Amino acid sequence: MKVEEYQERQLEVAGWPVNLTSYRVGDVFHCKADNVSPGAALARTTGATREEAEKEALERDEQLLGRTRVRTV
Repeated sequence: MKVEEYQERQLEVAGWPVNLTSYRVGDVFHCKADNVSPGAALARTTGATREEAEKEALERDEQLLGRTRVRTV
């Protein structure tokens, strides 16, 4: 099987920049969300549609990043 319908975009979640990558393998869409600066994966989800997979990843991101405090010095 090969990756099809690959899409990558950058958006802001809870004040943090996030890369959202989604693609289809077979009949399943996969989505990975990572924070831009260190590139650490925040969520990896799957779904029957791109929208479903991205929605789940963004909900998880919102939970994680919403609890993260920004320190200003």
